[in-house]
Amino acid sequence: MIASTPVARWTWGDFVEGVDPLVRCLGDLMAARSVLASYRLALGEPTFRLAISEAGTQAGMLFQSELSAAGSAEELAGAIRSAMRPGPIGSVDARCTVADSLSTGAQEIRTEGVFDLAAFVDTGFATVDLITYSDTWMPYDLRGRAQSAVYEANAPRLASVLEELTEVLGSDMDPEDPTYFGTPTATGVVPHVDPDGTPSDSWSRFEIPRRYEEFTHAPGFGHIGYLRSVPGEVRYVPVTDDRGVLGYLWACESEPAASFEPRDLDDDERYRTALTWLDRLRSASDRGLSPCQALTELTGRSLSDTEGPVGLAELRARAEDV
Repeated sequence: MIASTPVARWTWGDFVEGVDPLVRCLGDLMAARSVLASYRLALGEPTFRLAISEAGTQAGMLFQSELSAAGSAEELAGAIRSAMRPGPIGSVDARCTVADSLSTGAQEIRTEGVFDLAAFVDTGFATVDLITYSDTWMPYDLRGRAQSAVYEANAPRLASVLEELTEVLGSDMDPEDPTYFGTPTATGVVPHVDPDGTPSDSWSRFEIPRRYEEFTHAPGFGHIGYLRSVPGEVRYVPVTDDRGVLGYLWACESEPAASFEPRDLDDDERYRTALTWLDRLRSASDRGLSPCQALTELTGRSLSDTEGPVGLAELRARAEDV
């Protein structure tokens, strides 16, 4: 299972002095990714996002781009310097999300979004962070169900990666604080248990509510688009897929509010499909459409042909009951 927030995080840190921050950052990231790749936990061409801040400014950027890690750290740093804006470097931040080959116990499957890898260097300190979003390193999955075959096939690979990263980076590993899903250790991740000793169903307790928040709370900064909750009534249209009702696209006539009320957030494929309706609403908002105009355009129905009006709370209860 892949969570949308970290399952566990590990950090390696070291004080630095008199180093080239760009070369050090690139070198750390490339070395760490090579360790992951040696255990088939980083697949494909290495790409990463790089941000170089200017010293002495709050938000000045000398360089920001997505790059391929071709050649040595020194060669890549030279190419970046020829393209970056002139100025003293304050800090360098490089990070990538890697696809992995995870074992089910019977076969290996390419899986996206298992790890985030990040390196950061400023004038005095260098860090590398490894973050996992997967539960394959634990004897119980995020629902608290035993997965011995998966655990036995994958946990030793993570333990070896953590040990080798400590050697390659030349600094001590710091397992970070417990997350909603588990507690990182020097060799892996320990799942949470309930007071009675039963493995916790942290998926239902934390992941599903977090997913649902995306549909009920608009982003809290910049151009937020339509509001995603409203106290009044809304009009709606059921949206279906090959498994039945996916959810309800709704809009409010009296408030700048519209969203998608999903049914099945436990299924990754249906969750991702539901998110595409939020993207479509955001695009409609960016084009200046009212919520009801967006509803009619996206569904091909006239407003009089939609269902409602009905209180949003009632619609949400209906989505839970279908």
